[in-house]
Amino acid sequence: MHSGLGRGLTAVYGIFALAATARAGYEFASKFDQAPLAYSLSLFSALVYIVATVCFVLGTRTSHRIAIGACLVEFVGVIVVGALSLIRPDLFPDSTVWSAFGIGYGFIPVILPLVGLWWLRRVGRAAQAASPAQV
Repeated sequence: MHSGLGRGLTAVYGIFALAATARAGYEFASKFDQAPLAYSLSLFSALVYIVATVCFVLGTRTSHRIAIGACLVEFVGVIVVGALSLIRPDLFPDSTVWSAFGIGYGFIPVILPLVGLWWLRRVGRAAQAASPAQV
């Protein structure tokens, strides 16, 4: 988990955690009343990215399972928010990290959880092969 692609993935999650947290903090502090749903979703996405980042860094059996959950929540969130932002744009007077499937972030928000889940599965299999009783 703490080498090569795992470090890169952790770094990308960390960057998204910082970016989403900064964005949500600014939106909440300065203009929450303009688009409360969008800004609440921005805060929620920030929390998901923080949880995933911390779990990737920890790399324990428990954090591995939590990271899988965070990636699943992230993917479902991107799909649901992405679809709703296109179908019902009136619900989103301002965009979120997950709006239009992450178009404002180069679609990384829709790709990142899939890469994360793939990596977690790969690392989980490697850990099981090395020590089946511990995973």
